[in-house]
Amino acid sequence: MIVGVPTEIKTEEYRVAITPVGVRELTAHGHQVIVQAGAGAGSSIEDEAYAAVGADIAPNAAVVFENAEMVLKVKEPQPGEIAMLRDDQVLFTYLHLAAYPEEAKGLIESGATAIAYETVEMPNGNLPLLAPMSEIAGRMATQAGAHHLERPAGGRGLLMGGVAGVAPARVVILGAGYAGRNAAFIAAGMQAEVIVLDLNVDKLRYIDEAFQGRIITIRSSIHAIEELLPTADLVVGAVLVAGARAPVVVSEEQVATMKPGSVIVDISIDQGGCIATARETTHADPVYTKHGVVHYAVGNIPGAVPNTSTYALTNATLPYTVALADGIEGAIGQHPELVPGFNVVGGRVTNQAVAAFLEAGYAPPLEALGLS
Repeated sequence: MIVGVPTEIKTEEYRVAITPVGVRELTAHGHQVIVQAGAGAGSSIEDEAYAAVGADIAPNAAVVFENAEMVLKVKEPQPGEIAMLRDDQVLFTYLHLAAYPEEAKGLIESGATAIAYETVEMPNGNLPLLAPMSEIAGRMATQAGAHHLERPAGGRGLLMGGVAGVAPARVVILGAGYAGRNAAFIAAGMQAEVIVLDLNVDKLRYIDEAFQGRIITIRSSIHAIEELLPTADLVVGAVLVAGARAPVVVSEEQVATMKPGSVIVDISIDQGGCIATARETTHADPVYTKHGVVHYAVGNIPGAVPNTSTYALTNATLPYTVALADGIEGAIGQHPELVPGFNVVGGRVTNQAVAAFLEAGYAPPLEALGLS
């Protein structure tokens, strides 16, 4: 198979979908890899490093899309990229279609087979291809929150850990999945007072045991959120429903009860956001203020540390990429968790959560692939 890797064109996106290590694995399996010139530059990977392990370097995205049988990306395809997709191609990337309905419409019309990293799901509910970016986003959310709590950055002028005789910042984290857990760990490491809310008590129990009570865990409820928000200095939204739009768990009225100069970081913004007042921002213009509260809602948080993110992403995706290049039927047999990853096949929506949000007809993925 010919695997194409274009340069990411989403605003302030510096990651690339594969490393030279990944290229070497694919070529060892007999596949051809075409990488757009400069695709790895944002991640500090030169074209020569790709060429040295067998990649062909294409001058532009058009050449990549024209020749590729499988297109490997990081972020959801932009309109110009969707226009180059064909019905005989496989697209493997983060899609987040519930947050980007226009892109979903374009993918449906393209007829391509689109597989979303974020909906590849293990039988136990784990999301192996979302996990590494959630870890990074969670850790960076706390960093961003700490920075924007500083007075020159618009915040209340708080040091996360306080100092002797002065109380630390109170950090409230909504969601105890990969992102929320990592946000909590970093906040605790910065000596903040940390409170994590989730509906899943088992996830809270894990945090409680790991930190021996150092992090406060509370089962999430409307009442708990209403009680905690007015006391919070930093709120991190990390709520996820795989494939679906993130549920809004904080209303605008609740945001208005927060202290002036407090900070919200909504990690869930790439799935629509879990805080009513959040709207997607960019690394170039990451924050705005509403009701006196600083909002940070960058849609591709890990894109700010592309070298780390690119290698972490390839570590997770590579076994699936190689398997898909070897053949979809064999890949599904080897990795049945890929099945929910198929979001669109031949113009049909094949993920139930995505279909429900888009109010589109649902087709079972194996049926759409002709494998049932």
